[in-house]
Amino acid sequence: MHKPHGLTPKQEAFAAAYVETGNASEAYRRAYPRSVRWKAETVHKRASELLADGDVMGRVEALRAEHRKRHRVTVDRLTNEAWEAIELAKREGQAGAYVSALQLIAKMHGLLVDKHAVKASVEHKGVTRLEVVLVDA
Repeated sequence: MHKPHGLTPKQEAFAAAYVETGNASEAYRRAYPRSVRWKAETVHKRASELLADGDVMGRVEALRAEHRKRHRVTVDRLTNEAWEAIELAKREGQAGAYVSALQLIAKMHGLLVDKHAVKASVEHKGVTRLEVVLVDA
């Protein structure tokens, strides 16, 4: 079987769908149609495993870079557009739009980071032995 970019056709389809949707589970369902009948947890697990694969994530990043180049998307351009939105929001008295544009600039420049919590536990014979909560910032 020919593997373009070192991936199987389904892995390639997953990478493309992930770049398009931003949702790993949805991308998995598109690339692996039989998975639509699976439990959501199973699809999520399999999608996460694909995203952890270095070759798949490398292809995702390559596709993103192609899109940025094709659409001439740069941090400078996005920042300038956000500043224009801030000026418009000021003129129009739109506080919510003003704050949203400021948050966008802060996120693009790494000054504001979303936090994600992951909770995991280990059970043995129906008794929780260890529970861990991880928060990345």
